[in-house]
Amino acid sequence: MVDFDEALHVLGNHTRRKILEMLVREPHYPLQLSKHLDVSQQAVMKHLKVLQDAGFVQSQKVASEKGGPPKRIYSVQESFSLRLDLGPDLFRTEHRRLPAGGPIRLSAKLPSGARPVAERLGSRRKIPVAEGLELVAQLNEEIERLDSERDALIALHQQVMRKVSRSVEDQFEVYEQRKLVHTILEEPKRPIDLDAWCSELSLGDGQAQTLLTEVRERMLFELSELGDHVIAVRPGDPLPWWAALGTDD
Repeated sequence: MVDFDEALHVLGNHTRRKILEMLVREPHYPLQLSKHLDVSQQAVMKHLKVLQDAGFVQSQKVASEKGGPPKRIYSVQESFSLRLDLGPDLFRTEHRRLPAGGPIRLSAKLPSGARPVAERLGSRRKIPVAEGLELVAQLNEEIERLDSERDALIALHQQVMRKVSRSVEDQFEVYEQRKLVHTILEEPKRPIDLDAWCSELSLGDGQAQTLLTEVRERMLFELSELGDHVIAVRPGDPLPWWAALGTDD
């Protein structure tokens, strides 16, 4: 699957987005795309090459209906979702591959409001247009409901980050420390690549060790103060991954 940055680059072009919009509905020949988009066939071919190199589309040769040489036809290959949330104290990017499988296989992952649609589809190969209109309308309503809930969650996440950012600014005077704390806050349960972080900020081993130790000690102290107790665990119990920052183990 193409990475997020490349996907943004590819989709940043209006003509390529229009090509994809046509190809998701049905496969097209370059000449068809050229006529419908009012773009030269040479330009269309260049855009198709970018899309194919990035893995967005695939092509195959099919026999000509008029008995001429085979023609190359293009269709969409990848199924994924891109999201970008941006605002004060908010920067989240998501690039997700959509789950594979038919309606029955997807049922376990669907919200309750969408499962009846999967049950109606079952293993049917095609459905009438009128029924499709009804089912798509139902799914659009369900997607809108879930998107509204997600918007509220993201806004709440933004509020938490906005308030904690004030504490970070007050408690950590060194820029590199604040950057590390913000990186931890963005995904508290996912360890960061400390080597890459040090390289990005051009930190030497000694300087990095000092910064990491200071951040760890301050965060552990605040965690214990928040719970009004000393942090103690049984041997073998895991601490948060960042609790080992700056240690030799």
